[in-house]
Amino acid sequence: MTDTVKFNRSPRSADSREKTAQRKPWAPPSRLDAPPAPAGFKYRWIRSEVMGFEDKQNIYTKLREGYELVRKEELPEEYQDTMPAVEEGRNTGVVGVGGLLLAKIPDETVVERNNYYRQRAKDQMEAVDNNMMKESAHSTMRFQQPERNTRVSFGGSNSKSES
Repeated sequence: MTDTVKFNRSPRSADSREKTAQRKPWAPPSRLDAPPAPAGFKYRWIRSEVMGFEDKQNIYTKLREGYELVRKEELPEEYQDTMPAVEEGRNTGVVGVGGLLLAKIPDETVVERNNYYRQRAKDQMEAVDNNMMKESAHSTMRFQQPERNTRVSFGGSNSKSES
């Protein structure tokens, strides 16, 4: 009774994800597919025109927020032939499709912007709560500090009627 041990002698390069990954099902292509953003950045499509008229204000606002327009030459080589670029005007060479331009923004700026708007929303809710408490100070009707809870149910056991 001898046990034989078998070793896998195939090179590690043969065991790649591409060779073992399952095929993706077909889906219609999206006009707004974008290549992966470089490390430390996020991509976003920004509006450059509305009904054939250039929307300069929107572009300038986004540029002041920290966005930078992405030129076709900045893309990885495998995407340069497939991504459309603006062919004329002030944004010549920028990746664009259907009145939209591709822009990138640093991850840190996204986090800072989200924190800013989260704090603004919190301050506004506190102002509403304080105003409500102030208005009820002289009346006979008193309000308690409002409770804010979010509950979502999707037809679980609580939604069934018992007979």
